[in-house]
Amino acid sequence: MKCTALFAATTLFACGGKSDSEFRAEVTAAMHVSIATELATLAAAARELQAAAPTHAWDAAADAAAIAAMKTAWRKTRVAYEHVEGAIAPIFPNFDASMDARYDDYLAEIGPAGDANLFDGEGATGMHSIERIVFSAEIRGEVIDFESALPGYKAAAYPSTEAEAMAFKTQLVQRLVADADALAAQWQPAAIDIGAAYQGLVGLMNEQAEKVNKAATGEEESRYADVTLFDLRNNLDGTRAVYELFRDWVAERDGGEADGQIIARLDALAQLYRGHAGDALPPVPATWSSDDPTAADLATPFGVMWQRVHEEVDPNVDGSVVFEMNEIAALLGFPEFVEG
Repeated sequence: MKCTALFAATTLFACGGKSDSEFRAEVTAAMHVSIATELATLAAAARELQAAAPTHAWDAAADAAAIAAMKTAWRKTRVAYEHVEGAIAPIFPNFDASMDARYDDYLAEIGPAGDANLFDGEGATGMHSIERIVFSAEIRGEVIDFESALPGYKAAAYPSTEAEAMAFKTQLVQRLVADADALAAQWQPAAIDIGAAYQGLVGLMNEQAEKVNKAATGEEESRYADVTLFDLRNNLDGTRAVYELFRDWVAERDGGEADGQIIARLDALAQLYRGHAGDALPPVPATWSSDDPTAADLATPFGVMWQRVHEEVDPNVDGSVVFEMNEIAALLGFPEFVEG
C-alpha cells in the first residue's frame, strides 16, 4: 500500500521508513562516489590523449598510430562524461560549457571574429574542439556545409607546424586535463545538489530528441567522429546508473508506480539504441523534415528511431520517461524539468 505524502513548506513528510533527510544523505554520498569514479576516468583519458599527441606537424600516414591512439582516448573521455553529464551540468555549468560545448556554441559567443587559433586553450575548447582536430580528415560533408556558413568559421585541420602541435598538446588538451582535474576536486558532497542533479537527468532524457533532430542538419553532438548514437547510449547508461541511486527513496514514497514506468521506458530506449549496429545514427533521408516528416521517411531506420525517441521522452505524454521522472521530482520535492 502506497504511503501518503504531504508537502509542508519545502519538507516532505511521509509515513514510516526513513526520513527524507536520511534518503538525501544516502543519495548524496552514493552519487559522490559514483560520479567521482567517472571523473577520475575522464581525467585519465584526457592525459592518455595528451601523451599520444605528437610534438611535430601531424602526418596522416607517419602518425597513424598516434592519431588512432588519440581517437581511442577521446572516446574514453566521451564515455565518462556522457555518463555524468546529466547530474554534473546543472551544478557546474561553467565546466559543462568549457568541456562539452559545440563549435557553433563557441562561435555564437565569440562573434564574427571567430577562433583564429584552433589549437590553443582559449576560445573553442573541450572535447568537441579536440574531436574536430583529431577527426578532421573524415568530417562529413553535411557537417562542413553547416559549419562553413557560421560567422567566424575556420576549417578544421591537423596541426601543420611544430608550434600548432605543441599548442594542441600543451594548451588545448591541457585545458581539458585541467578542467577535468578541477571538476573532480570540486565534486564534493557539500557541493552536490541532488535536486538539481535529478532535474538534470530529466533534462538530459528530454534532450535525446533534440540530439536526434540535429542529425538532419549536421549539427549533432559528436559530429566529427560521427558517433552520436554512441553518445546517446552512454547518456542513457549514465542516467540509468544515477537514477538507480534514487530508487529506494522512490519506492518508499511512490510504491513503484512511476518507477516501474521509468525503468520500462529506459529499457525500451536501450533496446532501440542496441538495435542499430555501429556508433553513428542511421542515415538521414534526403527529404527528411523534423517538422513534418513523410510516412515514407518515418519508415526508414532513421525515421523509426526519430519517432520512437520522441515518443519515449515527450514530457507532455503520460507514461514517457520524462513525464514519469517529473512525477517523481514532484513527489520528492525536487524542481521539475520544464521544456524551454
